[in-house]
Amino acid sequence: MIIFFALLPAYFLSIFYRSFLSVIAGPVMTDLAIGPRELGFLGAAWFIAFASAQFPIGWALDRLGPRRTVTAAMAIGTVGAVLFASASTALSGIVAMALIGIGCSPIFMSALFLFARTAAPARFAFLTSVFIGLGSLGNLVGAAPLAIAAERFGWRPSMFAMACAFGVATLMAGLLIRDPPRAESASGKAEGLLQGLASIGRIGPLWLLAPLTLTGYAILATARGLWIAPYMQAVHGLDTVWAGHAATAMALTMVAGAFIYGGLEKRVGRVKPLVLWGTVATAILFALLGLAGGESWLVAVLVFAAIGAAGFTYAILMAHARVFFPAHLLGRGMTAVNFLFIAGAALVQSGSGWFIGAQRAAGVDAATTFANLHYAFVVLLLGSVAIYAFTPERATG
Repeated sequence: MIIFFALLPAYFLSIFYRSFLSVIAGPVMTDLAIGPRELGFLGAAWFIAFASAQFPIGWALDRLGPRRTVTAAMAIGTVGAVLFASASTALSGIVAMALIGIGCSPIFMSALFLFARTAAPARFAFLTSVFIGLGSLGNLVGAAPLAIAAERFGWRPSMFAMACAFGVATLMAGLLIRDPPRAESASGKAEGLLQGLASIGRIGPLWLLAPLTLTGYAILATARGLWIAPYMQAVHGLDTVWAGHAATAMALTMVAGAFIYGGLEKRVGRVKPLVLWGTVATAILFALLGLAGGESWLVAVLVFAAIGAAGFTYAILMAHARVFFPAHLLGRGMTAVNFLFIAGAALVQSGSGWFIGAQRAAGVDAATTFANLHYAFVVLLLGSVAIYAFTPERATG
């Protein structure tokens, strides 16, 4: 429970900051004088910085402990949150988002590190799913409530309030986190950052997990965090607040999905089939969105909501990866996998911004542009899950 009290507020904000841009995309683009390509990179900056920090964060968790790691990084993130609220150019907004990404980078990994070191292995997936489910409420704040606050007070005061909350969460983490005893390798010698990464690279099953970790969460984060509100506005003519409600519906089902997958894993005792068939279902739903989403705003919202529930396999896929790591590489191993999750999100967000910008430049209408984007998501998901199907369920030897 101390882990939850110490890190859940921070994780709540981490989820908020990876998903809020979609809802205030219009006023942000107007104030910063940017288009969809720049918006895509603005969202990607958070993920690029977050992903780049994963390797030193993993080393720091193993060698320094989560308390100092989280507190130092979140102090940087607090500065970034204040800077974003006052950003006046695309460059200052990108720098701010990158600093926030650094601040958020150790939060979830520290919780997983502490769960793995202090709880029974059989409870890891369940605890992770509950933590993600509760933290994903940050998705809700970054949807309709943010849209309403931005309409009433402006997006800058709203984001400054979130920056203050980030500072408070930093203090809570620093005061409450307790470091577990440090684990050593079987040889008794501490492995450095590069040695640890080399050891992780020799774990064969991770290469089969890699394509899905790069695409599965990335596509979900891009749909919810960047394009659902612009989609509902451009294709169905909804205003900012109603587009925010659509984002809220997807955010709610993502929260539900985290708990559902956690409960199913606890009941079934297996992770791989849940990830595999959940991803296939998500691909089918994106295909349906491309085919029928432009016909009715209600159909689009319902399909987005179903995608949120079916596609949120993040926690149980991380639990699958966790079984392949020895104790002394736990921090570096999990952060290496998280690097793939977040690097994939950076690539998909920036790539999707480029894609939509190119489609618009070619004169393609909004409905067709987004349908083509969703078909691309289908191809990525099905290709990745086909490789994942060959991953062993458990470590051997």
